[in-house]
Amino acid sequence: MKQKTIGLTYKNKKFKINLKVCNWIRKFIGLMFVRKEKARALLFEFKKNTKTAIHSYFVFFSFIAIWLDDKNKIIELKVVKSFTFLTHPKRPYFKLIEIPINNKYSKIIELLVGD
Repeated sequence: MKQKTIGLTYKNKKFKINLKVCNWIRKFIGLMFVRKEKARALLFEFKKNTKTAIHSYFVFFSFIAIWLDDKNKIIELKVVKSFTFLTHPKRPYFKLIEIPINNKYSKIIELLVGD
């Protein structure tokens, strides 16, 4: 699977995150059935603005969903709990990042949502 590094700014703090770019199959599966400590941050890219909702069925840990516009500006950010029916941002988006809440991403998680 392709890798991509994206630079983001949140609350006037800049950070970079390495992401696995999702193909069409991975867009359907996302973080489902992955163990918490082995989970990697995922990037979902779309060809046009979308309001597609996400769910966390069969994701056995919480993760941070970050919705981005076409210039990688954060539109909205939410902590998504396991087995959440549907969630989506208030505005359309071009990209979605899913960051598993695990030790690998602890510094980014602290920046985004605190301890």
